[in-house]
Amino acid sequence: MSFTRAQFERAFNPRVVAVVGDKMLNGFHWLRALQSFTGTLYSVQIDPREIPAIEALGVRNFTSLQEIPEPVDYVIVAVPRQVVTRVLDDCVKKGVGAATLFTAGFAETGEAEGLRLEQEIAAIARRGNLLLVGPNCMGIANLGIGLRNAASQPVGDAGAGPVAFLGQSGTHTINFCLRAPARGAGISKAVSFGNAVVCEASDYLEYLRDDPATGVIAMYLEGVRDGRRFFDVLRETTPRKPVVVWKGGLTAAGERAILSHTAALATPAAVWNGMIRQAGAASADGLEELIDIVGALQTGKSATGFRAGLIAMTGGLSVAITDAFTRAGLEVPLLSESSYQKLHEFFDVVGGSFRNPLDAGNTIGMGFRTDNLERLLDVLDADEGIDVIAFDLGSGLAFELWREQPAGFAAMLDVLTAFNQRSAKPLASIVEPAHEDAEAAQMRAQFTQRGLFTLPSTERAAVALRKLVEYQRFRRGLG
Repeated sequence: MSFTRAQFERAFNPRVVAVVGDKMLNGFHWLRALQSFTGTLYSVQIDPREIPAIEALGVRNFTSLQEIPEPVDYVIVAVPRQVVTRVLDDCVKKGVGAATLFTAGFAETGEAEGLRLEQEIAAIARRGNLLLVGPNCMGIANLGIGLRNAASQPVGDAGAGPVAFLGQSGTHTINFCLRAPARGAGISKAVSFGNAVVCEASDYLEYLRDDPATGVIAMYLEGVRDGRRFFDVLRETTPRKPVVVWKGGLTAAGERAILSHTAALATPAAVWNGMIRQAGAASADGLEELIDIVGALQTGKSATGFRAGLIAMTGGLSVAITDAFTRAGLEVPLLSESSYQKLHEFFDVVGGSFRNPLDAGNTIGMGFRTDNLERLLDVLDADEGIDVIAFDLGSGLAFELWREQPAGFAAMLDVLTAFNQRSAKPLASIVEPAHEDAEAAQMRAQFTQRGLFTLPSTERAAVALRKLVEYQRFRRGLG
């Protein structure tokens, strides 16, 4: 790490923030986003037409950083690229801890002028020991203290949690911080770092590796400048904390896109994927899968085998969930003889089957026979040949019942919640959209509020559970 840990702490936990150059034309993006900041917020704006509107937001404005009457920990620079060097010089003179350069138009343009300016801002930052984030990025978020990239991101208890995000895309960083908390994965720290001319992924990863508020690290990367260092830092991090990486630009067309987005250098897919596996990180193919895997890892469960015990409401669903889990690389074995003896005592085989998968709709009354549901779960929990459990709730058939009998639905949630708390085995609950997309989302939200790992498809549940097992096997040296 080229900067000290104390410098990163000052950047991610600032007490005083200044926004330089935010414009009314853009809706005062930064000043509005930081209305939630729990520290002191200042504006630096020289345009007299902008200042009254800034002050109407309750933000004190100055015409230069030097006029601010106290030390400034973090500065967001939103000015035209032609004046960026002047602002960064002021940051150095002021003793600013860190600066995010929201301004774009540098090496990613492919223009000689953009490349020259990027080299110049990097030289200023290094010479002045200024922790520079970007350029061409959305910067740092710490939702617990109201420091965010966009006004739509949740803050305080609604947004905070143990998951950190590193992103070379501002859009993906904002969206992760929006979607992950709604899925039960609150954010500890996040940073969108764009072109990464001074600090890159390895620096942020090294900081988060030792951050006590962070338990899981997720990333969106387009490229790294020093592949060997990144691999070394990643390999040092994964035995302590799980890391999930979504790599952009692994196709030929994607390579061209990342060059014009952040000027990152492409890495051949086979080389990249091999490096990620060797380092013990999990790979994701998109934002939703990234959040799925993070959610599985955040459960704290530690399964090291690939054998799945599956529960479905109907025969067709039991076939579908079995195919999905098998395609994802998980096994669906027969249960132990002891398990079958227990199941014989109460399982309704008329219109059902308990070989594994368990076609259990009649046995558990579509989830309302909570006594039998609890017994089913306990059988799978006790079976030594089962490592992970998944329950497809047959939401397409059950929506009307859930609406008519909310007390029964709540009782089912109680059983699942209690089982999840006492069992060491990962449990995935599957609530598919079916024909009621909006209602399914509301139902999943209730599962999430109970701390239940919940997904909208069997395919996504299978992949997330497999990635969880692979990481736990890596940590235990099981290959």
